[in-house]
Amino acid sequence: MDVVYGHSSHHVTGIELYRGKPILYGCGDLLNDYEGIRGDEHFRGDLALMYFPAFEEGRLSRLAMTATQTRRLRVNAAPESGLRWLMETLNREGRELGTQVARMGEDVLLLTAP
Repeated sequence: MDVVYGHSSHHVTGIELYRGKPILYGCGDLLNDYEGIRGDEHFRGDLALMYFPAFEEGRLSRLAMTATQTRRLRVNAAPESGLRWLMETLNREGRELGTQVARMGEDVLLLTAP
């Protein structure tokens, strides 16, 4: 089981599958202290994902992601608008990488192949 987990972008970016193994190019920060700092609001540093990969025979069989939003140094469920923003971002970034996400339930996204 291999996962390449990128985090230094401080915001969510695309996901690629390479030989059945996920490359998470930018996972964002599950918790940070950037609230109130101006300049990069369009990256939505307040939104993040919790990643739940499952593997079978060394290959990714499922990647579920729970959408979160940080407020006052607390991790909360992302609001509907935040979940939609994360989904649109992952689908836009994933187009070139051959991946997309679909909504599953209230606050969960599931990685799929187009």
